[in-house]
Amino acid sequence: MQSLSSPPTQTRPRVLKRIACLICCALCIMARSASAACPSWPLWQTFKTLYISSDGRAIDASTASQITTSEGQSYAMLLALAANDRAVFAQLLQWTENNLAKGDLGKTLPAWQWGRNTHQQWQVLDDNSASDADVWLAYSLSEAGRLWREPRYTQLAQALSATILREEITLVAGLGPALLPGVRGFVREQTWRFNASYLPLQALRLLAREHNPLWNDIAASSLRIIIASAPRGYATDWIEYRSDHEFDRGFITDRTTHGLGSYEAIRVYLWAGMLAPTDPDFDTINRQLAPALRQFAQQTHPAERIDTTTLTLQGTGSPGFSAAYLPLLKTNQQMTALAQQLERTRQSLTTNQAYYSDVLTLFGRGWLEGWLRFAASGRLQVKWSSTCTR
Repeated sequence: MQSLSSPPTQTRPRVLKRIACLICCALCIMARSASAACPSWPLWQTFKTLYISSDGRAIDASTASQITTSEGQSYAMLLALAANDRAVFAQLLQWTENNLAKGDLGKTLPAWQWGRNTHQQWQVLDDNSASDADVWLAYSLSEAGRLWREPRYTQLAQALSATILREEITLVAGLGPALLPGVRGFVREQTWRFNASYLPLQALRLLAREHNPLWNDIAASSLRIIIASAPRGYATDWIEYRSDHEFDRGFITDRTTHGLGSYEAIRVYLWAGMLAPTDPDFDTINRQLAPALRQFAQQTHPAERIDTTTLTLQGTGSPGFSAAYLPLLKTNQQMTALAQQLERTRQSLTTNQAYYSDVLTLFGRGWLEGWLRFAASGRLQVKWSSTCTR
C-alpha cells in the first residue's frame, strides 16, 4: 500500500522537474539582479587601460618626462571609486603614498609632480603640493571608507584633512580662512594668489560634514574666489587678492596670466555643473557663469582660451573641453548644444596622448551617465549597489 505522504511514483519526475525549473528561474533572477547592482563602466575600463600602469600610476604619456601628478592620482582614485574598482583604487593609493608622500599620506602632503628627469632617472620633479589634488584625495578616501566600509580609508582621510588644514590654509584679512593652491609660492607682499578650479564646493562640503567644520568657512571663502574669478561671467585661470592695508583690499587681475581663462578655468564650469541643484550656492554660481554658458551654447566648439577682460576667444578646445560643459548644459536644459558637444566627446579615449582631455571626458560624461553625482551634502552618488563587491 502506497503511503499517503508520498506522491504517486509517476508524478515524482514532474515534481522534480518543476523544482529544477524554479531553481533555474531563481538563479537567473539573482544573476540579473547582481548584474544590475554591479554594472561596468566602459569609459573607465578604456581609460585605465590607456593611462594607468599595473602598479597604480596615472601617466601623462604626452609629456617627455612621462609625468605623474598628484592631481592625476586623485582624479583616477575618484573615478575608480565611481566605477567600484577597488583593486585599482588600492594600487593608486599605494603608489601615491610610496612615491609622492614619503610612504605616509596621513603625515605628508604628496608632491605634485613625479617623472623622468634629464638624466633619465625616475623621481619627484617638484615637491611642492597641489591643494586640489589633496582635497580630492581626502574626499575620495573618505567616500571610499563609507561606500566600501573600509575604516582604514576613513582614518587616512581624517589625517589628510588635518594636514591640509594645517599646511595649506591661510587666514586672509577680509576673506577669512582660504585654501592656497599649494604650500609654497602663492603669497607675496600681502597678495595671495588663488585658483578657482582648485575649489570644488561639493568636496569641501563633504570634508566639513565628515571631518572638520572649519571646511565650511573655507567653502565660504571659496565661493567668493569663484565668483570673483568670473567678473564678466567667464572664469579665469588665476586671480589675486590684495590686502595692503585696511582700506585697500580685494580681488585683482592676476599679474602673471592677465585674466586668461583656459586649461585651469575649464574645471570651474565642470565643478559648477556637477553641483547638486539643492546646493546652497548652486543658483549663485550658475547666475555668475550664465554669460559664458549662453555664448558657448551658440558655438560649435568651446574656445581653448578666453581673454576675460576683452572676451576675445582663441583656438579650439579639445573634446574634453566639450565634456567639461556637459553638466552645465544639461542642468540649464540647453539640449541642442548638449547633443552637439556630447558628439564631440566621441573623439576621446582613442590613444594615450590626450590625458587631460580624456580625464575631463570621464568626469563630464560620467556625470551625464550617472556614474558620479554629488548630493547637496557632498556625498558621492554612484550607480552600483553597496552590496556589490569586486
